[in-house]
Amino acid sequence: MAVDAADVQLAKRLATEAGHELLALRDKLGFADAKLLRTEGDLRGNEIIMAGLAEARPDDAILSEEGRGEHGRDGSSRLRADRVWIIDPLDGTREYGEPGREDWAVHVALWERGRLAVGVVALPARGEVLHSAEPPRPTEHTGRVRIAVSRTRPPAFLPGVVADLDAQPVSMGSAGAKIAAVVLGQMDAYIHAGGQYEWDSAAPVAVARATGLHASRIDGTDLVYNRPNPRLDDIVVCRPELAAPIVESIARHRAGSTVDRKK
Repeated sequence: MAVDAADVQLAKRLATEAGHELLALRDKLGFADAKLLRTEGDLRGNEIIMAGLAEARPDDAILSEEGRGEHGRDGSSRLRADRVWIIDPLDGTREYGEPGREDWAVHVALWERGRLAVGVVALPARGEVLHSAEPPRPTEHTGRVRIAVSRTRPPAFLPGVVADLDAQPVSMGSAGAKIAAVVLGQMDAYIHAGGQYEWDSAAPVAVARATGLHASRIDGTDLVYNRPNPRLDDIVVCRPELAAPIVESIARHRAGSTVDRKK
């Protein structure tokens, strides 16, 4: 199925506009009241993307982290739609509210007839926008395997995987920022278990797959989007040659471990 260039341009524009607004809000509100900044960021980013989609693609369904009613996690009309935009207007809300942090993102993805057709990940604080139509080529890396993991709740089985691969775990915020780091060759893998939803990974997974990277559940099964329950708890994104060793190592070490809850 050919990708509509207009869909790609729309996704890029909306992610970029939302990112600019999020940066402006940081400048305007500052970090003294981090809760207010994070709340306003979520709301404004969502408003910009939702308004843009309503104007440009009024017949498409939407699933947004900040959506309500039919645009939220309990909406049912999207399950009958051929095209569903899956958006996270501010991925990495914690990091967004901390001065100096760049590891937060804006996600805009299009699911079309069973597949991720478009993915855009904006990294506003870094001035970067990655998209699936023209993905970057990851740089080569021959040193120790670098695994991006949650800052606050890495998987309980992670130490075993790190030992098996003689890897270096690197704590980062935002699922989008972590997958972007793999896409850009700054990391070799991203492993997460517990507490995510489709909007956390749809856009970055679309970009990762476009580069030829592996993306799956931690047991190696496929990542499926636009399901009745949008919870999508676990994920592995990595260089293709690392997929089998990582999935096999996770399987060995998951038994008896407590899968963690939140990205």
